[in-house]
Amino acid sequence: MSAINVMEIVSPAKINLFLRVAGKRKDGYHDLETIMCRIGLYDRMVIAFGAEKTSLTCSDPDVPENSDNIALRAADLFFSEARLKKGLQREEISISIAKHIPVGGGLGGGSGNAASILSVLNRRYSRPFSLNELMKMGASIGADVPFFIYKKSAFATGAGDRLQPFDRFFASYVLVIYPGFSLSTAMMFKKLNLGLTKCKQNAKNHFCVKKRWFNVRHDLCNDLEAVAGSFCPEIDAMKEELLKHGASGSLMSGSGSCVFGLFSDYMTTKAAYDAILKKYDWKLHVADMLV
Repeated sequence: MSAINVMEIVSPAKINLFLRVAGKRKDGYHDLETIMCRIGLYDRMVIAFGAEKTSLTCSDPDVPENSDNIALRAADLFFSEARLKKGLQREEISISIAKHIPVGGGLGGGSGNAASILSVLNRRYSRPFSLNELMKMGASIGADVPFFIYKKSAFATGAGDRLQPFDRFFASYVLVIYPGFSLSTAMMFKKLNLGLTKCKQNAKNHFCVKKRWFNVRHDLCNDLEAVAGSFCPEIDAMKEELLKHGASGSLMSGSGSCVFGLFSDYMTTKAAYDAILKKYDWKLHVADMLV
């Protein structure tokens, strides 16, 4: 059967402005306190409905194109749950991803892809699931997936899937640096010594209960940064370059390897981009914060 409908969508990345690891959970995840914001760095996805079989292709050879791909798992989960709830018959789809978000960079590209698939399918079939049901579904395949379904800047707790809106920071331009290699999230958490974490302040008390504004110069913090830096000196080097060229603050996102700098205006961001690009072979991306 030939495709009867084709849809093109974009899937954004995210950065973590704060990431405190509070402890390890019995389910293998860690309890987190984190502030996440989507940024205007996108993967482009084309979804063809009515395909001969469900499949996925990706422009990045490091992304699996089989059942290990989280976007394919999201599609399978949606149709399985929709059949149970609504008796919906599965429709075969093909997914094509043009990857622009670095893989293994701590920017949530795969989780964003999965969230986009769940959201698109839910709209196409007249929303059989509420937002909360869709987010719960997403949490079963990836801790960051609910955040991308939520589509708001958020303070997240639990494994990162318990969300409440957080908009008490000023929107900035973002310069993201990808050093050309990925880091393993599992390895970063495995090597983390909870007794040596530096984000000791309680984010919930500081940022939510007291309802104060996030201060970029003082509040940017990531408990996984020191772990990543012990393996990859480039982490500190990237931060130093961003600060030297005008960033008001700089931090590693998620479990790395990407580092971002926050800038107050586009011209300073672009000047930093040009200066760093001349000196290093890192991959750079300029984006705005989606608040």
